[in-house]
Amino acid sequence: MTGTAIWWIRRDLRLADNQALTSALQAAERVLPVFILDPVLVNANNLGTHRLAFLLASLRALDRELQARATRLIFLRGDPLQVLAGLVQTTGAKMVFAESDVSPYARRRDARVAAALPLTLTPGLTCLPPGSVRKADGTPYTVFTPFSRAWRAGLRLEAPLPAPAAIPMGAEVDGEAIPLQPEYSLGDGFPAGEAEGRSRLECFIDGGVDHYSVRRDRMDLDGTSSLSPYLHFGMVSMRQAVWVAQQAVRRQAGSPAEGGAEAWLNELIWREFYLSILHHFPAVIRGAFKPALRRIPWRNDRREWEAWQAGQTGFPVVDAGMRQLAQTGWMHNRARMITASFLVKDLLIDWRRGERWFMQNLLDGDLAANNGGWQWTAGTGTDAAPYFRVFNPVLQGRKFDPRGDYVRRWVPALAQVPESFIHEPWRMSPAQQEQFGCILGKDYPAPLVDHRAARQRTLLAYQAGRGAAG
Repeated sequence: MTGTAIWWIRRDLRLADNQALTSALQAAERVLPVFILDPVLVNANNLGTHRLAFLLASLRALDRELQARATRLIFLRGDPLQVLAGLVQTTGAKMVFAESDVSPYARRRDARVAAALPLTLTPGLTCLPPGSVRKADGTPYTVFTPFSRAWRAGLRLEAPLPAPAAIPMGAEVDGEAIPLQPEYSLGDGFPAGEAEGRSRLECFIDGGVDHYSVRRDRMDLDGTSSLSPYLHFGMVSMRQAVWVAQQAVRRQAGSPAEGGAEAWLNELIWREFYLSILHHFPAVIRGAFKPALRRIPWRNDRREWEAWQAGQTGFPVVDAGMRQLAQTGWMHNRARMITASFLVKDLLIDWRRGERWFMQNLLDGDLAANNGGWQWTAGTGTDAAPYFRVFNPVLQGRKFDPRGDYVRRWVPALAQVPESFIHEPWRMSPAQQEQFGCILGKDYPAPLVDHRAARQRTLLAYQAGRGAAG
């Protein structure tokens, strides 16, 4: 064990259960924590305003944790290879450690670095390496349920690693100040940093997970873990999440809460599944996985696209979701499904546009999960909903926001509208609109489309696309 190692931080903004950091500490006497803001990721709109602000705030939180351990975070900008090469030269570092990633850009970037510098990639993004869960014939799974069975069978989980008590500081290096973004607030309830992620995980496992299976789809209830931004940036590791999920499964066995932790663990495996799909099929980020659905004649109406973006479609549950996204950088998962279905199946707008919009606006914008979710909704993905499944936004609202509390929170114009009209305000008479303070066309828009007619139009378009592909 000798010399200095660079801990190249990417999507592992944590000290606990960090296999790259642990490997660096085991291999070298001194460790230099480095984060490089890559302009390729920022400029490609893969790192939108919300997520960039959350990332920078989380880096500041990580720097505080490092300073408590007698070191600090070195924040730099530029091409990772050039920056790292300069650091190796100036510090004499013999090794670079980083957590592996699966996106096509990350793999190209890491291959360039590894060809020029002593880069060691460690696990940590997933519980099982993304390419390791395969069928008996060696081919990758493209359907979730058999993937899940194989994933569970192959899981040999070790206890998460503790955070190091101290990190011997590497050579003194000048870095930049981590930028502040005062023009943007992190919205409702998403403080940055590993400590917040760990606290959320503990609170959820201590209580919320017991009701997860029955509350997770309710947009009006606080029924999810809200951990996705922390998982995306690695403030909570997948191993930490799966470890406590398994403990909760055992704790709930035979109790009235049985099934809650199992349902949450299943959602964590979905995350691993989509990362596996991206690993094996990187072309999914460019288009439909299913060849038969690559030539759908999209309408891509500009006015309707802008109405969807702004939460002005006239369908309350859709508009509530889009406004929640705009204001907080986060959206309930059921609302993601509803808003995505509306864009693709009601407005017949290319799902890739919605995918890009979400990536630009979500705190937890994750390439694999976001692509997988949009392709599932559009019916174009590996393990997707049938193309003829079209969510009815009124029925979805009634089922998952039965009293309209979610809608009223995010669409103030409907605050006084009673439960009987909250998901169909167009059913109110002119007198009722006056009574409840919501005049359609003035205070809130009339419906952008007729859902029944739009559904039929979409089915015909998908059938035409399938015919063109055949």
